[in-house]
Amino acid sequence: MQVAREQAILDAVNHLLVTRGFDAMTVDAVAAEAGVAKASLYRHYPSKEALAAAAMVRVLDEALAHLAGLDPRAKPLAQLEAVVRWTLQAQLAGRMPTLPSENSTLRATLLADAGYVDRLLMLSDRLEAWIHAAQKDGSIDPKLPPVVVLYTLYARGCDPVVGFLKATGSFSDEDIVTLVTRTCFSGLRR
Repeated sequence: MQVAREQAILDAVNHLLVTRGFDAMTVDAVAAEAGVAKASLYRHYPSKEALAAAAMVRVLDEALAHLAGLDPRAKPLAQLEAVVRWTLQAQLAGRMPTLPSENSTLRATLLADAGYVDRLLMLSDRLEAWIHAAQKDGSIDPKLPPVVVLYTLYARGCDPVVGFLKATGSFSDEDIVTLVTRTCFSGLRR
């Protein structure tokens, strides 16, 4: 029962982070959406920042599970493209919250959360290995610093162009994923 309650709380946090953002999310709104008393919520998570950290740990767990399910024989660039596609699909499905990088309290909470940091490092290490391999085989420009490529890929998870394209009503979700992935990996040149 406790696991189900924690999942309901994290579902509510994730939904509110996606729909309202961190600054507009309140503990009262989380409790109401999760159907739990505010006091009960505080027994599980001591603060709004801790709620966001727990939601992000869950997102990172989902990302790591996705990476583990990729075909290990695929080329490094194909692995990276698959990760970006998954990230965009998660964003379109409302499962990918975007958190403000400027919020020092939230940033400090995330960086102090061992579960978050461990998972982020595991994800980064895996992606960096594929980036290095793709640079070695010539499919990514070897002159680009790997950290620039890594952060470019991470940026796709919170790319506002996804929401803008969705709001036009002119593109299907698959069109959006394909177009954003294409511009990410092929650029804008003909």
